[in-house]
Amino acid sequence: MLLDAFGLGTVAQSSLLFAGIIVIWVTVPTKIVGILAGFGAGAMISAIAFDLVPEAETTIALWQTVLWMLIGVAAAIASPAVAPVNVDPPTITGTARVGEVLTAHNGTWDNAPTSYRYRWLRCNQNGNSCVLLASDGETYRIGQVDVGRTLRVRVTAVNADGATNARSEQSGVVGSNAAPLTNTARPTITGEARVGQELTASEGTWTGSPTSFAFQWQRCNIDAITCLDVTGATGRTYGVRIADLGFRLRVQVTARTDNNRSGTATSNPTAVVQPTTPVTNARPTLRILKVTFLGARIYVRIRICDDQPRNLGILVRETRPGVRPALRRFATRVAPRPCGAYTRSWLPAQRFRGPGRYTITLRAQDSSGRTSLPAVRTFRR
Repeated sequence: MLLDAFGLGTVAQSSLLFAGIIVIWVTVPTKIVGILAGFGAGAMISAIAFDLVPEAETTIALWQTVLWMLIGVAAAIASPAVAPVNVDPPTITGTARVGEVLTAHNGTWDNAPTSYRYRWLRCNQNGNSCVLLASDGETYRIGQVDVGRTLRVRVTAVNADGATNARSEQSGVVGSNAAPLTNTARPTITGEARVGQELTASEGTWTGSPTSFAFQWQRCNIDAITCLDVTGATGRTYGVRIADLGFRLRVQVTARTDNNRSGTATSNPTAVVQPTTPVTNARPTLRILKVTFLGARIYVRIRICDDQPRNLGILVRETRPGVRPALRRFATRVAPRPCGAYTRSWLPAQRFRGPGRYTITLRAQDSSGRTSLPAVRTFRR
């Protein structure tokens, strides 16, 4: 009987000791700890109750049992309840296009999640301003309403001690599955490019069944390298005005559908806009149309007119009070016919930068050496 009691006591105390070690070193649900502690304490009490140990040891065994029970209870109370912790965020696979299916992947979690829940979110193109959707499955079928947006998935990992959320990165921007709007024949312009005349644009030919067209007229330099929108010129027709003299004109057409698809195409530029009457002059003329600073660099748009179809020199003089002037020379490359709009840019020398007054003076010079009257602009920077 003593041997039996010794064996049972050993099992009981080992169970309690094992429970304490588990609580200290391993995170497990508190029920398991309670079972181990209860088993050990119950076995020891049973040994005492049935006189399996000598009466002389009853008191010692009782106190030992109480002590181990207190250790088990304290360990169970102290055992932290730990919800899942996300290590690697969830991910999304699939093609971001209407009709395609996206699939959520859980990512990596600590603390042994037993289940996962999903909610999909619709976001802007940067993945922000997200709206929670009703879809709560592991997959999501993309609809037309998602076009131009991105999607995320929120995964909730659950275990006996709680639940934790983690969000994926955004998907690519959702594209339409409809046939693209493609221009197959460029827009065209009819009419005479002359001050006082009217030009008319046609939209060209498109695939994808566009339902509407928008127009934007543009002025291009005589070499058609630089083109800028004409403010307010958004109709199918355009009245040529004096401000267009020396420019080429073109139209940009934007085709759209009812489901927000769009495409853009641009016409070829017209001939150089002509004046209402022929230009006759003894020397070239030059007018500054616009000056723009981008950082330290200066861009100058000018109009030059001459009654001879020949290339001209463009002379530039830069001045600032208290510093020596600087001289520059450009060429037209395409002769005015009889007028031409040009843009030239340069980086002023260091002595002309920074706060202070800065003046540019431009002249046009023909091959015989005759120059236009000066055109001057002064800036306080």
